Formats: sequence, C-alpha cells, structure tokens
Amino acid sequence: MDAVRIQQQVAAIATEWAADRNKRQRRRELVAEDFDRLREAGFLLTGVPVELGGLWESTAESTRAICEVLRVLAGGDSSVALVSAMHPAVLSFWLASPEAPAAFAEPWRAQRSQVFESAREGAWWGTITSEPGSGGDVANTRTVARRPDGVGYSLTGQKHFGSGSGITSYMLTSGLAEGDAEPEWFFLDVRDVPWDGSKGMKLIAPWDGHGMTATQSHAFQFEDFPASRFAWSGAWRAITEANGTFIGCAFTAVIVGIVQTALEAARRQVQPRADSLREYERLEWARADLEGWLINQAYEGMLRAVEHEPRPGSSVLRGKIAIAELAESVLSRICKVIGGGVYARQSPFGFWYEDVRALGFLRPPWGLAFDRLITDALTPA
Repeated sequence: MDAVRIQQQVAAIATEWAADRNKRQRRRELVAEDFDRLREAGFLLTGVPVELGGLWESTAESTRAICEVLRVLAGGDSSVALVSAMHPAVLSFWLASPEAPAAFAEPWRAQRSQVFESAREGAWWGTITSEPGSGGDVANTRTVARRPDGVGYSLTGQKHFGSGSGITSYMLTSGLAEGDAEPEWFFLDVRDVPWDGSKGMKLIAPWDGHGMTATQSHAFQFEDFPASRFAWSGAWRAITEANGTFIGCAFTAVIVGIVQTALEAARRQVQPRADSLREYERLEWARADLEGWLINQAYEGMLRAVEHEPRPGSSVLRGKIAIAELAESVLSRICKVIGGGVYARQSPFGFWYEDVRALGFLRPPWGLAFDRLITDALTPA
C-alpha cells in the first residue's frame, strides 16, 4: 500500500468514528477492535521502510505523509490517534538512523530487520519512557539495567505514561546499565505479560481518564523485567536527535487534527447565530479563527523545515511549542463562545480542550523544551 491509499482508508475509518464521537469521548479504555481495523488499513506500515513494503523513505521524504495520516485520524478519535502516533514515533528510532558505525553496523542492521519485521507481522509499538521526578529528561532516568546472566538485560524501576498499555506488543523505554555513565534505550516485549507483578511488570496506577480519556497511559513498576538493549550502544543522544524532528511533527499532527475538527464543529454552531453573538463572543471567535490559521501555518512550517532544512530540530521545536500554546487558547476561546453547555458530556468541546493540552507535555515536555528554546534564542546564528 502507498501513503495515499492508507490515508484514504484511515480517513474513512475516522469519518465513521466521528459519527459516534459522543460515545467515544466517554470511553476510559481502548478497544482492541479499533487497532485491528487500523492494522487492516495498513497503518502499521508507517513504521516500516519502503524496501520492506512500508512508507518510510527518509525523515525528509516521509514525515509529511505519515503526519497527514495521523492528523486525519485525530479527527475521528483523539485517544486512538495519540496512541497510534507512538507506533511510527518509536520505530523512527531505527528508521531515522539506518547506518551505525562499523563496530555496531551488523548488530544494528539485524535489530532493525527484527523490529521492522514485527511491525509487518502486525505488532504495535509504544513507549513507556517517562519516570516520576525525571522532568521528562531521559538523561535523568533512574531505572537500573542489569545483566544477571551476563547476556540479556533486566530492568528495575518505575515508569509512567505507558500510552497504549494493553494494545502494544513492544514498548520503548530507557535505563541506566550498571557501570555506564549515561542511560541507554531498551525495548520490552510485553505481549501476554500479566500486570500483577508475577512476571516483573506490576500495574501501580491505571490511567484515570483525565486528559486524553482513553489512552491507557498506565504506570508500572518493573522488577528484573527482561529487556533488549539497542544494538548501537552509547548512541542514545545521537539516535534521539536523529528522530526528534519526526516525533515532534507526529505528536503535533494529532493536536492539529483535533483543533481543525473543533473549529469546524464550532463554526457550524456559531455562524447560524452570528447576528445574535455579543461583541465579546464575536471577538473571541475571531481570535480563535486567527489562532487556528496560525496553527496551520506553524504546522506547515514544521513540515517544510523537515523537508528542506539541513538541521530542522529548532524549527520543529518552535512549531510544536507554539502550537501547544495556541491550541489551548483556541479551545478556550471556542468554549467561551459556545457557552456553559461545553461542560455537559454531550458536548465534544470540553473533551477537546483537555485533549489538546497534552501536546505541551509530550516529548520534549514544557520545561525541557524551553531549556532548548532559550539556548537556541541566545546562540548566535
């Protein structure tokens, strides 16, 4: 399947889901059937290179097409779209770094083949990297990676925001191997693993439905849980930098899709009663419309930066943070114009307002993102 066909099939699914939006927004858990349908539509190929029948050619050539699939999907179901975004985002750790130095070239090539084949066979990938107290910075991980048998690794530590828990087959995470000065990327095989701690994975805080209601972003305690280390050792910063622009665009695409859908829904309610709007309401609507336009421009700017700039990281980060702030403002203004009815569960706008707030906390989260923005702003061009 090519990107156009996959986007068309995902769009058809999203349209169907949008017709059932009220029921979907009340959910507090994911439904496996939704992900089965996306698998059948070819979505998992967003994490597979073209030479294996997937969509990925390079960061510059593939980011727009994959982001557009996610943007369209977000118009149907915010939670499913965000969880789905984790799949290509995680696999981009391997996709965006096709070649490793000679010392790691062969094991890296073998590992890339392994993870891509899993996606081709139907595996969903997710992430459970965040840790309490880390500030979203992988460099602050306190999860310990040991090699009890001298061969494989096992992880011990707490992790939260495991979006897609129960749906994913594999999850990316981080840990500090004993004797190492810096953390490393690992991935976990969580297929059919019980959550009672008997196999080293214990559910300690189920997702409570606040924010994106049904992402199942559970928190877990891991105790000597088997983990696979990235085959390109010592390169976590380089690998992260290589795929950071794609991840920033992918998460942003979901929020852009939500904002666009919210503006369209609000416009259908606002325009028929334009003459009866108070001046304050008219002003807030004009501002929401303006900020929606700015969001679209920033999103397009992010994608063009990835396509044309040799080092687009700064542009993508600026776009992500700008859209995070603007998205909250747009939904806040829409809610003021629509009125107190947004607090009722039959209204979608209150849900969307909470949904878009997620972007600022997605990697890199607010504090870490502004550390980088300030540094970039004070560094001579």
